[in-house]
Amino acid sequence: MAVWQLILIQILVTGITTAAVLGGFFHWVLRPYLDKLIRNINESTSTIEERVTRGVKRGIGETLRQLPEASVRESTRSFVKFGSDLFEHGLSSFLGNASDLEGQGHDSRVPNSRDSDEDKSGSGRRGR
Repeated sequence: MAVWQLILIQILVTGITTAAVLGGFFHWVLRPYLDKLIRNINESTSTIEERVTRGVKRGIGETLRQLPEASVRESTRSFVKFGSDLFEHGLSSFLGNASDLEGQGHDSRVPNSRDSDEDKSGSGRRGR
């Protein structure tokens, strides 16, 4: 047999052996472990979901019992008004239009480069 054939056979045998070992490890070791972890997570999420649901219901019930009826009505009324305004006018009613933002220019609190040069030279002061 030629040397290149021996090298090719050795590479193939090594690859097949490595694939078989990794496949066996995954099938008989890793998969059962991951299945067990997933089962535990699913069981814990079902109990957590039930507890959260009970806690939220109890908290809302206690809060509604403690609030006076008038404040609940007013909160509901303002929430409904906010939702209807948002639905009728869209986000622009709260955030403004693009033309409003363009008309503002730059912020008066942020000095531009000309203002900072005048402050350094002292020529920008009033009363001189």
